[in-house]
Amino acid sequence: MPEDLMQSPLSKNRVFRFAPSPNGLLHLGHALSAILNHDLAAACGGRFLLRIEDIDPARSRPEFEAAIYRDLAWLGLDWERPVRRQSEHLAFYAEALERLKEMGVLYPGFLSRGEVKARVEAHEAAGGVWPRDPDGAPLYPTEERGLDRAQALALIEEGRQHAWRLDMERARALAPAALDWSESGEGPEGETGTVAARPERWGDVILSRPDAPASYHLAVVLDDAAQGITDVVRGQDLFHATAVHRLLQCLFGLPAPRYTHHGLVPGPDGRKLSKSNQDTGIAAYRGKGVSPAGIRTLLAGYGFVLH
Repeated sequence: MPEDLMQSPLSKNRVFRFAPSPNGLLHLGHALSAILNHDLAAACGGRFLLRIEDIDPARSRPEFEAAIYRDLAWLGLDWERPVRRQSEHLAFYAEALERLKEMGVLYPGFLSRGEVKARVEAHEAAGGVWPRDPDGAPLYPTEERGLDRAQALALIEEGRQHAWRLDMERARALAPAALDWSESGEGPEGETGTVAARPERWGDVILSRPDAPASYHLAVVLDDAAQGITDVVRGQDLFHATAVHRLLQCLFGLPAPRYTHHGLVPGPDGRKLSKSNQDTGIAAYRGKGVSPAGIRTLLAGYGFVLH
């Protein structure tokens, strides 16, 4: 096991974190998560950490990282230094992936998005129903789970593009039958309390691909454990993904944080905010003369309770 993932109980002092990706400007939804984590940590005498999730080099840009620091400081938030940056821990993720390979729960998937899309369209055109994940994306076909190891390695050596996928069936068999998490907030359907985790709904998720050495699912689980995070406070759009995170925590023998999922700030069209809509960016509000207190007032106007 990687040295900074020594198996230890959760810290007695509660630890919160805000973990944005530097691929765009922060918006009101980010402000909500950052403020909630910061204020909850302050209220209980805990710690507030900032993590930069720059695992995707193609989309991460230094000017956006600088903007994150600037926007959070303007909001009046402070965080511990140094900041953990995912791009500085690639060997850490690689070592964890090797452990999963040794457990026999990873396999290389060679089908491209286009090939999967064509299969789905043909299947559904013939009247079939293709299974989809909680976000509505079609599940990856499973026939490569049993691909001969030597044959798979030969394809990789030939330069075939591939992604390392979690064999959900094998992984689920290694985890407790009753897999759940403690939810202090609520899911999209009002789920709260002890929530049953159903990672199989996500199918064989990607844990690593050539352009991103660790997927969000893998990196967030490892980073939370390495930083001793006790409380994960984030938007409801990640509620169902918690099932995959609980499965990975079990595979690695890691403790489970407490989870609190909050509602999402709606955009002008009523949908989830996007970094591409700069009108709702924190910088845009600052440019219009809105104060940090005004941002809190805006969020309270949407019904969010800030501490």
